[in-house]
Amino acid sequence: MIPVLLVLVLAVILFGAGFAVQALWWIAAVVLVVWLLGFVIRPAVSGGKRSRWYRW
Repeated sequence: MIPVLLVLVLAVILFGAGFAVQALWWIAAVVLVVWLLGFVIRPAVSGGKRSRWYRW
């Protein structure tokens, strides 16, 4: 009985980790798209010069 429970717990842990990794890939893809759009869609500042959309 204990080996069956250990296998079930391991399956639940691996399923949860797989779901978390998949969710992190989707979040990373969205952040990448927003980051790339930031280079294309930038607000113009006075003088007609384009500024950076981030502050580094």
